[in-house]
Amino acid sequence: MKTVLEIAQAVQTGTLTARQAVEESLKVIAEKNPQINAFVEVWDKEALARADELDARRSRGEKLGPLAGVPVGIKDNILYKGHKATCCSKMLENYVAPYNSTVVEKLLAADAVIIGRTNMDEFAMGSSNQTSVYGPVHNPVDVTRVPGGSSGGSAAAVAAGMVPAALGTDTGGSVRQPASFCGIVGIKPGYGRISRYGIVAFSSGADQVGVLTSDVSGAAKMLEVLCGRDNNDSTSLEDKVPAFSKEFTADIKGLKVGMPKGFLDNLDEEIKTKILAAADKLKSLGAKLVEVEVPRAKYSAPCYYIITSAEASSNLARFDGIRYGYSDKTATNLEDYYQLSRAPFGPEVKKRIIIGATALKAENYAECYLQALKVRELIRQDFAKAFEKVDVILTPTSPTTAFTLGAHEDNPLAVYLADLYTCQGNIGGLAGISVPCGKDKLGLPVGLQFYGPILQEEKILNAAYHFEKAL
Repeated sequence: MKTVLEIAQAVQTGTLTARQAVEESLKVIAEKNPQINAFVEVWDKEALARADELDARRSRGEKLGPLAGVPVGIKDNILYKGHKATCCSKMLENYVAPYNSTVVEKLLAADAVIIGRTNMDEFAMGSSNQTSVYGPVHNPVDVTRVPGGSSGGSAAAVAAGMVPAALGTDTGGSVRQPASFCGIVGIKPGYGRISRYGIVAFSSGADQVGVLTSDVSGAAKMLEVLCGRDNNDSTSLEDKVPAFSKEFTADIKGLKVGMPKGFLDNLDEEIKTKILAAADKLKSLGAKLVEVEVPRAKYSAPCYYIITSAEASSNLARFDGIRYGYSDKTATNLEDYYQLSRAPFGPEVKKRIIIGATALKAENYAECYLQALKVRELIRQDFAKAFEKVDVILTPTSPTTAFTLGAHEDNPLAVYLADLYTCQGNIGGLAGISVPCGKDKLGLPVGLQFYGPILQEEKILNAAYHFEKAL
């Protein structure tokens, strides 16, 4: 599969037709998806018709958009009018989107071709893509292992060569962690850079749309298209969007790379070795390594799970069987109706609803939820102070490589800790990108993460681009 830029440029110049690009994508999906389960629905006829329309426009001399003919997968919690958006849950098994999300509108305006919807953890709650009602996704690198989550379907689709790019959502690392597990590029910009309008909410204060691609240049081009102010989303930012794909510098000499004190302590030795080797590689390219302190970042994971579970319990209260979603007709009274209509939620979703509702109870509110909000602010202050000294911060993406399917069924804490390094970005309000930095002795990908301040995504893209090129 060609990259995002290769396909777009080839379609724009006529050396490749959009139909050829889409047919190649559909061919790989047909071959690999039965085993990997990355896509839960493929819109093949619609995609080919759109490709033919793009080819006809080009033959008439019309200028095509920046993603001309690029096949793209979208996560199953992103609304595309007239298409199902089920969040991979029985709760929404028959829900059809009544309007387009802003990111879908922007993809279509850029002349991309949306191929289908990708598998995910139910309601985006999970770190392994094993909680989907459609069954687990298998990692293309090793099908006995998880692809990461919750955007595991999008990551696996890109890693398997089914599409050159896919959209995911990132609430605590759900784009970057699966990118690490699958050996591809995953980026979430700063909060507010991409509109959340038309994204089924998990945690409104942390949810973000992110991008998974086969290379950094493709990620930069996708961000150019997707970022920007949206009047439908009051949290979206007014700031001008740079031409990210044109912001790459000739080198990274003088780039100050922060190495957070204590971040590599107790890390798996193989991963630690890869991260240190990556730091040395950056140093050889002219970057300057600077030790920084982010002392309260260690509290990010408990802070994240309290805040996001609280917001999830509030957001998912709308699924009451009355307005939309699953509705049980066997109930004989209102209380039974509510209980039976909410029964389709899976165990992980129910667990987080209960955690969140408990944190929001009057007797627990100050000690749990309010305290977590205060800690979040302190963590953000620590990162802001660190960025006064450095341009980007380097961390592992995940403390482990991809684990086997079902490995932590009796130890959910081990799965939660897969987000240890990535949830800091959502709690800290940072931009973050994961790029491959080698493989362990089993041949499993290891991910390297760069953090940057919000509205400075070009810095992490540039660092990732030069590291990728050096490898």
